[in-house]
Order: sequence, then C-alpha cells, then structure tokens
Amino acid sequence: QVQLVESGGGLVQPGGSLRLSCAASGSIFSINVMGWYRQAPGKQRELVAVIISGGSTNYVESVKGRFTVSRDNAKNTVYLQMDSLKPEDTAVYYCHCNADISTAWGRRAYDYWGQGTQVTVSS
Repeated sequence: QVQLVESGGGLVQPGGSLRLSCAASGSIFSINVMGWYRQAPGKQRELVAVIISGGSTNYVESVKGRFTVSRDNAKNTVYLQMDSLKPEDTAVYYCHCNADISTAWGRRAYDYWGQGTQVTVSS
C-alpha cells in the first residue's frame, strides 16, 4: 500500500502564496504520475496540476502562470507552489499519485489519494 501525507494548506489573503507538499511512502516500485486536484463546495473535483515521471507538467487553464507543480523523485514528494491566489482558488486540495507496487500477481499500477488539505483565500 501507498500512503500520501499532505501539508501546507491554510488561510491566505488574495494575492498571497502558499506551498503544498505531499509525500508518498510505502512499498513503491515507481511513481508514474503525481499531482493535485481540488474540490470546492458544491463543485466536482477537478485536476489542478500534474507532473509525470519524465518531468512533463499539465495545468488547468485557470491556474496557468500562477501555480507551479514540482517533484522530488528521491523523496517521492510533490509540491504545489501557489502564487497570486484568488478567492476562487478556495477548495480542499487533494494529492494524487499513480504508483507501481508489488502484488501477488506481480507489479501493478494503482491510484492513491491523500486526505485533503483546506486552502482558503479570503480577506
């Protein structure tokens, strides 16, 4: 199994910055994709940013130029640097990873989620 532990959420004023971290631990062969999703009240969970094992990144249009996703492969950790935050960025942010683990049937890839961390942007 793989555990994801998130940190870094909180309350920030519009225009401010926050940095989220998510560390993966467990019996991991390799991590294929790590990233962040968010869910605001009354809305569906949406992809915010992802980074694949080769380093390529993808962002939802609304955060391009403001958010930066990065990854420390040695620590199995993904980061989300959020700058120029807006009230509409308020949501619970969830870390996600797709990782290869060892199973009774050999090496398999599974999806894992963190517990979520609240980000509130308000004056």
